[in-house]
Amino acid sequence: MSAPSPSASASPSAYFPRLLSEGWECLTTRAGAYPTPAALSAEGWLAAPVPGTVASAWREAGKLDLETPHAFAFDDHWYRLVLCEKGLRRLRMHGLATLSEVWLDDTKLLDSDSMFVAHDLDLHLDGNATLYLCFRSLSAALAAKRTRARWRPRLAQPATLRNVRTTLLGHMPGWCPPIQAVGPWRPVELLGESATSIDRVDLHSSLDGNDGLIHLTLTFVHPQHEQRARLVCNDASITLQWRDTQTLAGTLRVADAPRWWPHTHGEPALHRVALEFADNEVIELGRIGFRELRVDRGPSGDGFQLVVNGVPVFARGACWTHADLVSLSGSREQAQTFFQLARDAGMNLLRVGGTMLYESDDFYGLADEYGLLIWQDFAFANFDYPTDAAFTASVQREAEQFLSRTRRFASLGVLCGGSEADQQAAMLGLPPELRAQTLFTQQLPSIVAALRTDVPYVMNSPSVPAGDAGATAWPFATREGVTHYYGVGAYQRPLEDARRANVRFASECLAFANVPDDVALNTVPLASKPHEPRWKAAVPRDPGAGWDFDDVREYYLRTLYQVDPARLRYEDPERYLDLSRAVVAEVMTDVFSEWRRHGSSCAGAIVWQLQDLRPGAGWGVIDALGAPKSAWHGLAQVLCPVAALITDEGLDGLDVHLINETAVAIDARLELACLRDGVTKVAGASRDVTLAARSTTRIQASDLLGQFFDFTYAYRFGPRAHDATVITLRDKAGGAVLSEAFHFPERACTQRHELGLEVRAEQTSNENWELVVSAKRLARWVHIVDPHYRATLDWFHLAPGRERRIPLVGRQRSTSHPPEGEVRALNATFSIHYQRN
Repeated sequence: MSAPSPSASASPSAYFPRLLSEGWECLTTRAGAYPTPAALSAEGWLAAPVPGTVASAWREAGKLDLETPHAFAFDDHWYRLVLCEKGLRRLRMHGLATLSEVWLDDTKLLDSDSMFVAHDLDLHLDGNATLYLCFRSLSAALAAKRTRARWRPRLAQPATLRNVRTTLLGHMPGWCPPIQAVGPWRPVELLGESATSIDRVDLHSSLDGNDGLIHLTLTFVHPQHEQRARLVCNDASITLQWRDTQTLAGTLRVADAPRWWPHTHGEPALHRVALEFADNEVIELGRIGFRELRVDRGPSGDGFQLVVNGVPVFARGACWTHADLVSLSGSREQAQTFFQLARDAGMNLLRVGGTMLYESDDFYGLADEYGLLIWQDFAFANFDYPTDAAFTASVQREAEQFLSRTRRFASLGVLCGGSEADQQAAMLGLPPELRAQTLFTQQLPSIVAALRTDVPYVMNSPSVPAGDAGATAWPFATREGVTHYYGVGAYQRPLEDARRANVRFASECLAFANVPDDVALNTVPLASKPHEPRWKAAVPRDPGAGWDFDDVREYYLRTLYQVDPARLRYEDPERYLDLSRAVVAEVMTDVFSEWRRHGSSCAGAIVWQLQDLRPGAGWGVIDALGAPKSAWHGLAQVLCPVAALITDEGLDGLDVHLINETAVAIDARLELACLRDGVTKVAGASRDVTLAARSTTRIQASDLLGQFFDFTYAYRFGPRAHDATVITLRDKAGGAVLSEAFHFPERACTQRHELGLEVRAEQTSNENWELVVSAKRLARWVHIVDPHYRATLDWFHLAPGRERRIPLVGRQRSTSHPPEGEVRALNATFSIHYQRN
């Protein structure tokens, strides 16, 4: 880990590095035009944010075309900064993308060929000097002769990107905009200005029984007088020992330390850690958590379940892309928005895939704070990677640096060799002995074993368990290990396939072209309707496929809702969009109800993806403006730590599954109601239940009712007696609704009715508003449309006679506009408009 950033407390600034973020300029030239900085033009330089990229500098200058961006990776780019310093300084560059040179005036100091490696340079400065960072075109490196690959994937272009240590973002046609990473994307710092400058802080934790152990090694840039220093956490402290004149070290025991938990299962407890010197100076080292984590493979060795602090966890979440594709250095505030939404949706895990990059310390710190586990792929995907000594050494440095700087974070939950490399080779027909890569089977696991023994390692995503007797099996088998499950979704299997596949853990699943709300769609000219020219620009597709993810969503529109998507698209585009949003929420609800049910073989699933990289119908469950889509709302209603879920068991009727992931038992009341015409109760029952801590329970609806009822309309003895079953789980003491679940024996929503919808906007404080919504008849997939606010609860079913109070969140950080919009429902004859009273 690098030196700590100054905290909000009064820690002396003399200990911290200085961030070189102001005064940078950049210049783009043709490849190879300037071998040294001596002849660089004095004209054409742009002010450049650092950390940042050439693309972010162009964006600030108003030059960046997001639709057809410049091919940044194939020009040269120069950055410059004048340093006014005297004495010995250490220059620390945390990440340079990708083929880069560092010059001081006319002297070259460094060549780098990896954007994932940090570099230190010791400089002797005597007044003004100009620091140059040169980023060379990838053209020569991509054309260079290297060892022949055993397979050529279609994912990224060109295939020779396997030889270059750079992110695949910007190089994946059909996946994301072609904005390529070039520039000082990670911070540039200057150390050594003070006699007490800290060079590095290695801080990590472990457990010894109920006690937490904090291990610290702190290194100074310059030799120190051996003054007394204490490491402090909670009420515990220890005097650190000087290993030499520049190194302090020690281990502090914190008795009975509260443990860190994923937020779904407990409190993500973090503990303040500080360094106190004898002269009363205090250095805040941040907060640290204590947790124990392992993987349970099950009795047959073919499963995959995360076990945190001895408790099996159903891990669920989404694949992270990035908060800002242009700069690759999104702010803590940007990332915090997504972490809050992930937590609000009931997610407890985010996966950073091999097609992406290693995130900042702020990212992993937020994961600690919000109680979200991180599944981190090393930055490898699909390719057959080189095995020469230089490449191997570069990977060693990359992995060691990443693991060293993230040792302190309790949230790091899984380390994975990379994404789909083994799968890609297997799908191209290679046998196991020809597709194996020592990078994944030997090098990376050995580094993990040395630096993060507390984090499980997975060879690839997907993969079967290492050492499994069925090692010749396909690495993407759904019934063992870790799989990428797209049976429901891309491969257009019926919903029943989610059970038939017997998924153990889906590290990717459920990719759709998720339609954002009207506000987001209307921000892009000629793209707000699916028949408009720019609509398809945002719809993802797999390279080489004759279909895209609009087609995937439309398959479920056709089979579940019994509509002709093509005809609906041009006859009633508004209805097409609303049904498209609803069907994805429905699929999310059904599949996760199946995977979370009592007795399920599945121990976790990660949706592809969390956020969009551009406006439109992308994979994200959150749109490019940071607003949740219908898929997010579907997930939020089915991923709660305390939940009532329904599964359709055909001739056996309905099963009700009660889940309590919390550490305390819950006394509740379970209610069942079957409705005809959305209002008349034709069957009903209730029962007091106690949900034991950390438990799942299954109750047959017929047992709850105490008599036969054709809940699923499987027997078809005469006309269907009902059109909806509503399950409500209430807190027994106060009556508050803990969870609701709905089942419709007929999914199609062709009939519309006057529902008796009522809505009003109420101001709860000077700046806060909420909507109060009710209906006399069951309303299906209620949706709230407001240009200035988004509803915290949206795309939900509303039982008759039940009032829902829904907080509104301003789409902008501060808005003076009062709420004014409409409430829609799929089965409503008309929508209801509202405005403040």
